[in-house]
Order: sequence, then structure tokens, then C-alpha cells
Amino acid sequence: MSFVSSSTAMEHLLSHRRRILGAICRFPSHRRFICGHDLSIKPPHRGTFFVSQTFSSSTNHGPNHLQHNHHHKNLPLKRESIRGEFGAYQDEYNRSLHDLQGFWKDAARALEWFQEPQTVLQQRYPDNPHFHDWFPDGTLNACYNCLDVHVEKNGRGDQVALIYDSPLAGNKKERYTYREMLDQVSTLAGALQDELDVQPGDRVVLYMPLIPQAIFAMLACARIGAIHSVVFGGFAAQELASRISDSTPKVIITASCGIEPTRVVPYRPILDKALEISNHKVDKVVVVQRHDIQGCELGPLDVDFHDLISTSTPANAVPVPSTHPQYILYTSGTTGKPKGIVRDTGGHATALKWSMSNFYGMKPGEVFWTASDVGWVVGHSYIAYGPLLHGCTTILYEGKPVGTPDAGAFWRIIEEYNVKSLFTAPTAFRAIKQADPEAELVKQYDVSSLKNIFVAGEHCDPETIHYLEHALPHIPPPIDHWWQTELGWPGIGNSVGLGRVPVRYGSCSMPVCGYDIKVLNDDGIILPPNTLGSMAIKTPLPPGALQSIYGDEDRMIETYLMKFPGFYATGDAGFLDEDGYVYIMGRTDDIINTAGHRLSTATMEEILLEHPSVADCAVIPVKDKIKGHLPFGYVVCSKGIQPEAYDRICKDLVEMMRDKLGPVAAFKNVRVVKGLPKTRSGKILRGTMSKIANDEPYNITPTIEDASVFDHLIPAIQESVQEKIV
Repeated sequence: MSFVSSSTAMEHLLSHRRRILGAICRFPSHRRFICGHDLSIKPPHRGTFFVSQTFSSSTNHGPNHLQHNHHHKNLPLKRESIRGEFGAYQDEYNRSLHDLQGFWKDAARALEWFQEPQTVLQQRYPDNPHFHDWFPDGTLNACYNCLDVHVEKNGRGDQVALIYDSPLAGNKKERYTYREMLDQVSTLAGALQDELDVQPGDRVVLYMPLIPQAIFAMLACARIGAIHSVVFGGFAAQELASRISDSTPKVIITASCGIEPTRVVPYRPILDKALEISNHKVDKVVVVQRHDIQGCELGPLDVDFHDLISTSTPANAVPVPSTHPQYILYTSGTTGKPKGIVRDTGGHATALKWSMSNFYGMKPGEVFWTASDVGWVVGHSYIAYGPLLHGCTTILYEGKPVGTPDAGAFWRIIEEYNVKSLFTAPTAFRAIKQADPEAELVKQYDVSSLKNIFVAGEHCDPETIHYLEHALPHIPPPIDHWWQTELGWPGIGNSVGLGRVPVRYGSCSMPVCGYDIKVLNDDGIILPPNTLGSMAIKTPLPPGALQSIYGDEDRMIETYLMKFPGFYATGDAGFLDEDGYVYIMGRTDDIINTAGHRLSTATMEEILLEHPSVADCAVIPVKDKIKGHLPFGYVVCSKGIQPEAYDRICKDLVEMMRDKLGPVAAFKNVRVVKGLPKTRSGKILRGTMSKIANDEPYNITPTIEDASVFDHLIPAIQESVQEKIV
């Protein structure tokens, strides 16, 4: 393998050898890319470098001045010297693996238990090693820990618990203290329990927009032991119906409508159609009327939300076993029978409470903002449960990163509410970068309260991180961390509370406590450092991870536990370096095979995003009779770039790819498009784009942010394939 040397940009890229060598791995055509290719080979005549970070306390630079050393040799990392406000990373991580019962028993003590557990971890079935239960003899209540504890014991009753900010609803703003939240939630819980006969173990589907009543409903279900299943507001009727059929709820709680930047989305017609399709009939539908936006007519099953709670008696928190299901959350993009991830109560609360301080570095009373939706796992864990368990203030933002009203929306929220930590998807910042490429709008706001940015949900390219470093020079680099719906909380990342490790761009940093991350080949053999393979987690998984797939334990075994016995298969490809840094290269099926070479789409996209005119991009495989597949690139240009510059930009991108990956990449096809299709959690629909390009049947996922993007994208893809350059 050789690399062409020609530019300063190439020198910068080659300094990160893991990123480049992870992108292109040559194997015999019958071998999969995860067979264990050694990435430790260095390009000729090139040094090995990484980006280190230090924080100077000198008066010249201030306490948070970031110094980058782009030519620091990759010396072994002294992890034992890294300490944070809540402990030392290496000590805590080692203990979490070697004394996991003692480690998590201590973590569980941070919660209020009605019956404190004596057993920490137990195999669920004597003859089945796949399932384990955390704190099986303990009883508690998640809602009690989120609200009552802070009102009755921690003196936080008058602290703001929830801030609702909705530019989409006419700049509507509401604040609820912990005491007010407890009143709202316990009253709704009493209505569900007494008026609608919802009992512990009953399922309640929540089909809600980003309004406070969505959080109230989640906590009200938890308060009485009901199992909530949140379905993303605006989900198509067929998908909603499949989730109703699978979870068989007694009650559905919904709203009259949701709001998008260009339209109001009536929910009741979608729900009516879903109920017609579903083979399950619910007892009642509770409707939150948004009369200030758009109300709806109530049908025979319907109960007005405000009428329901107006006469109800507040309910006390019901003690439930630690193993009691907290919620069911269906993974996005599923087809056929939906896959409902089941989370327990005790393990879930323990993990989230631990993560708020030790991973996110938060203290009670501070403001934590997760710019996501309650329909996703991120919203469950870090809009609702995590911040409230920890006594923080959480923000519910019904808006967009751009267009509500402009690309300064995030900075406005940070200033107005003194946000300490922001967590969102990288695509949000790419949208901001596209609209405000020089980060001028942030200068209009005081964002000094912000200390940390966390991104997850998809790979965060270095150019987006560099943009944020430029926009927010007073804080450390953003933390790109990795987890999944199934895991429920971070698995890999820079644990702020235990001490930051030096940044290495392209890496999510280190495994989080409790996660024993390994890289395996196809035969399940653990691979050495700098060797690409399948990312897997040794079982039992830590608290907070999925306990089952709802109603189908065999499916959980087949999906996650059969491929590598003793491990949970993540479905991601990556490698660990010699210091334990983890590099996620993408999904194992997100690889392009070109003439026997395996190309990582994530790394190719990183190269495209280095061009100053490119704001967003996607690389997909297009079938070719000679080479198997060819990579095709589709890019969105930054604001202000004129169409007459597109040809020059495309030629630049082809040259950049050739310089940085070599001619073996066979990257010759790239086109500028108006926009890319994304789910509402920020994931680009590369699979759908690839099916369009290869003239294969496709479905547009109901989780898509804006389906109209296909109006111009489909013709652009089809035209580019017809004009294919080989």
C-alpha cells in the first residue's frame, strides 16, 4: 500500500494513521473486512502523530486556553495519572471490570431504595447463561428518585427541574420546579391509576411532541409501575400500528398536533389510522389539546388530558422490583416485526445516576441540555431520567439548530439558561456550520457558562470538531462518544468526571467503566492493537443495558449474543490502539468493496468534509460490473457558495481523495446536492440512497426529518449513476 505525497493537507491527514489505514484494508475477495487486517503498518517516510491537549493556567491564556500540539509523538499514555473531580479513570475502570459487583453496589447506594438489594448480579435462568439481572432482590421507584427525593430529602423543591423552550410554538417558555413537577406527575399518575385503571406492568404508549406533558407522562407511568413506550411524534400510521400491536397498551397518551418549521402535523388522524390497522384495541386515548396551535375533535375513546387530571388525587410512588421493566423503546428504522428494547428499573437508574457525575461531570443544580427528542434513547436517558435523577435542571427544546430563527438558536439557549453541558448529534453542528461557516453568530451571545459539548448518534468528523473549537475557544474539544439504543448510556468516551484523556482525533477515547470492549475477528478471536475487526462487549453487560427484546428473548440471543459467545455484538467495526483508544469505523455493513479493497465510508466522508466549501456529505456504494462497487459522493455546500463553483469543488474533492487514499480508492464520482436525507436523530440514510443508486426497492423510513429532500435527491442520484465515471 502506498500513499501519494503532494500537499500540506495530506501531511495533516497522514499524521492520523489510524484514520487513514482504517479506511482501506486489502483482503482476498472472499474474506470479510473484519478478518483482522493489521493497521500498524506505517506509510513510508511519515511520522506517527496525534493531537494532544493541555489546559494552561497561565495568566496569559486563562484557565481554559487550549493548546494543540500537532506534532507530538505518540508516546505511551500514562492513564494512571489521569484524575477528575469524581475519581481517577484508570482506578475506577479497573475496579469496574475486576470487582464489578463491589463497583456497582457502591454506585447503587446513590439511589433511594425501598428495599436495599443484597444481591448485585444474578443469572436469570439456571440453564441459560445469556441473561443476567441487576439488584434482583431490591425494590425502588424511578419517579420517586427523580422527584420525591429532591423535594423531601435534598432541599431542591424550589429548584427548576424542567425548562421548556419552543420557538416553534411562538417562543413559548415554561419552567417547572421539582415541587411543581412532582405535583404534575403525581396527579397524572393518580388519574391513570384511579380513572383509567392502569396497573403495574400495564403498557402505556406515548405518541407525543416535545412538550412538558411528554416528560410528565413518562414519569407518571414509572410512578405507578406502568411500562411506557414512547413512539416518536409524527411517526407514520403503519409504524405506529406495529408498535401498538407489539406492546398491547391499555392506554395511549397523545397530543392534538406536533410542529415542524414549515407545518403543523395533526397527530389524531395518524393515530386513528394506526388504531384501525393494529390488531390490538386500547381502552382509552388521552389527548393533550394544543389549542394555541391546533386542537382536534375527541372521539369515543378519547379523554381530554386537562379534564382527566383536574379532579384526580395524587398517587404515591409504587415500589417495584429492580428487574421490573421501566420502558420499551423500539429501535429506529426497523422493518417487519418491531424490535422493542426492554430496560429494567434498578440497573437503569443506577447507571444513569453514575454517568451524570462520572462521565458527564455534572453536579446537582447545574443545567444539562440534551438537544434531542424523547422518542429516542438519548431523550429517555438524558432529557428525562438522567438529569432528574441527579438533581440537575434539564431543558426540553422544541426547535431546530437552524431556522428557529437562525443558526444562533443553540447559543441563545446556552446564554439564556446558563447551560453547563450540551449533548446533541454532530449533524446539528454541521447544519450550524453550513449556515454560519465562520461562526459569527456565537459572538452575539455570552456562552461562558458552557463547559462541555458531547456529541453522539453518528460519527463526528474532525472538521466539525475543528469548527466547534474555533467557535468555542474557551472550552475543551467536543467529546465524541459512542453508545446504542440497546446500551442506554455511554459505552466509549472521555469520562469528564474521572479525568479527560488527551484527544486523538478520530477516536471516541476510552471505554467507559463497566464496558469491557474487545475487537474480534470472524472466529471470535481477540485481535491485537491497531487491527480492524468487529467491536464486541464482554458479557454480562453493565447495568442500564437492555434486559430483553419485548416478548422475544430468543430474538435477543440471535441478534446480539450468538455470533460471539460470551460477547455482545455491537454491529460496529473498529480497532483499539496500543494505548486503549477506541476507533469506531462505522457499521460492519457500511463498507465499500472496490476491486478487493475495503473502504470505510466514514473516513472518506471525513476527507470530503475537510474541503472548506463542504458542509455535509455522504458516500455510498454503487454497483460496478468490473470493480464490484464504486464510491459515489454527494455533498452539500456551505451557505454562500455559488453554483458556478460546483464543478471546481467536485474536481478538488476527487483530487483530495486521490491524494489522501491513493488511486485505489477509485473515487471519481461526486455531485453537489441541495440536502441529504436524515432521520430526526441525525443519521444519514446512506442505505436508502444506495438502493436508489442501484435501482433496488426501497422504503423511506418514517423517522425521516424531511421527506421532501428526495424530490431533488432521487433525480440527482439517478443522473450521476447514468453519467458514472469508472
